[in-house]
Amino acid sequence: MPKQKIITVSIAPSKPRYRWLGFANWRFTGAFHSCTACPSEIQLSRSAVDGDRPPPTPIAKPTIASACPLQNNGDGNSIAQLLHHSSVKTLLSAAPVAFPNLHGRSRLAKVPVMMYHDVLPQQKVYFDTTEQQLKRDFEFIRENDLTPITLEQLVVHLRTGLPLPEKPILLTFDDGYASHYQFVYPLLKEYGYPAVFSIFTGKLDGEIVGRSTVSWEQVREMAADPLVTIAAHTVTHPSNLTLVSNAQLQREVVESKRILETQLGIPIRYFTYPEGYYDDRVAQAVAAAGYDAALTMDKETIGRFAGESESLLAIDRFGSPNLQTVASQAWGGSPAPLRALGFNFAQSIERQEVEVDGVLLLLATGGKPATILADSRYQVGEILAKTEAIAGVPGAFFSMEILDSNDMIGPVLSQSTRQFVPSRTGMLPRLVGRPLVLISPSAVRFVPFAGDRHNTLAGFQAELSNVTDGFVAAARLVKDGEPQPASSFGTLPNSEDRRQRSFWGINASGQPVIGITNERLDAVAIGVLLAKAGFQDAVMLDSGASTSMVYEGESLVGFIPRPVPHVVALMPPLNCAIAASQLPRTP
Repeated sequence: MPKQKIITVSIAPSKPRYRWLGFANWRFTGAFHSCTACPSEIQLSRSAVDGDRPPPTPIAKPTIASACPLQNNGDGNSIAQLLHHSSVKTLLSAAPVAFPNLHGRSRLAKVPVMMYHDVLPQQKVYFDTTEQQLKRDFEFIRENDLTPITLEQLVVHLRTGLPLPEKPILLTFDDGYASHYQFVYPLLKEYGYPAVFSIFTGKLDGEIVGRSTVSWEQVREMAADPLVTIAAHTVTHPSNLTLVSNAQLQREVVESKRILETQLGIPIRYFTYPEGYYDDRVAQAVAAAGYDAALTMDKETIGRFAGESESLLAIDRFGSPNLQTVASQAWGGSPAPLRALGFNFAQSIERQEVEVDGVLLLLATGGKPATILADSRYQVGEILAKTEAIAGVPGAFFSMEILDSNDMIGPVLSQSTRQFVPSRTGMLPRLVGRPLVLISPSAVRFVPFAGDRHNTLAGFQAELSNVTDGFVAAARLVKDGEPQPASSFGTLPNSEDRRQRSFWGINASGQPVIGITNERLDAVAIGVLLAKAGFQDAVMLDSGASTSMVYEGESLVGFIPRPVPHVVALMPPLNCAIAASQLPRTP
């Protein structure tokens, strides 16, 4: 069985074999994949026309979606499979949001940006780090399978929502201390970690006297290394930019950029606020100067993850002492939308806890969707235990007339029984217009239920020829990425009631997702949350007292739910060969 990953506050460990260096300006020139279904290979190189420095070697492989369970080791093999069946243009079509906003998908990820200052044999002030501590931090990063990324990668992720490696982290070092060249830079090269160095130019020019400083020659050497990103940190390092005059603000923001670009011969695209202080005036000056992003800090808290930042002009950081606290939460985000590839039933199943607008959604994502119709009513876990299903939630509504009956409201087709069970005719009128859910080995369709026309197997097959599962859900919560209004729920009673909710659907990456809320919500509210969480389509399932979710045999609700006869489940993902045969090919 493919490895099942859990993404909650803490992500289950994986063993990525390659360091991912991003693909903001990369082009695909070959191939790499060991799957027999996709024998071609992929390599990456910088575009010859983008003017950037050449990448380090060996070039790592980017993870866009882990679609191959047979080779799912965190090394991005899936991109080869996907490229084998589609175009690069399709894969990299995620549109950035307007500057300086953050993409909604990036707000669901948890990327820690760590802040260091001077690194010394012995600590002199509270924000110093000792040499031994930095070594321990770097070793901790390696032992816990964290992947240090570049600031460019982070900015691309924040603007587009494209995913980062599974457990990303960004390292930053402020103020241009001598130790940054003498100790930190050699250690970065030893471990192969990228990092950001924020330089205030007056220190190097002798205008400001500090404890120690790098030289221009040393900064030029570091800046020539692809592991190093140089950020402007003003000219004189005023303690609070919000208190300086407009003239001084312009000098600190604009002149520091000009000096660095002149001295180093490279574009300076990032700014770091001294001591983290900024306001609208300062942020506007940074944007007007042509910076792509800015780093900040908050002295009043331990910090926030990058996706929780106000904007690209105020990317939050954590102080280095918080490394071990935040590292366990690191997560690079969901796979990128690959709409042209349709559905993705080849992804490993992940358990997720996603908080949206203060509401916790318990989700399981990936695998292959299916339904199970039991011979009576049972707890969801009891039904799943007799199958290979990894996770499941209650499915369609059922008749309450007989306690041990599996009589469903609406027609049902389940691959567990391979039988079509029509609905009692008297139930059909009140179901018209509700979402009919149809599942095949390679696709899912949500269509308005049409009464008698859909009360036969032929009616199901007319909508989806190779249908294996079908049932009538309660309501369409999300359609084409948009939450649905109450007016769309038709004859559904009590949709405005606040209840615990069960749901399932397809996310923007084409993956099946099942989930619940333990918080009581009305139907419109849950639709809004699911749209924000990245659902492309979603329907409401049997909820209220039936609300239940089981993942790998564990119940995720704190009560004993009402037994049910029908379940929507996630089965282990398709193997790569089957998935490859079902992906559309492009000429």
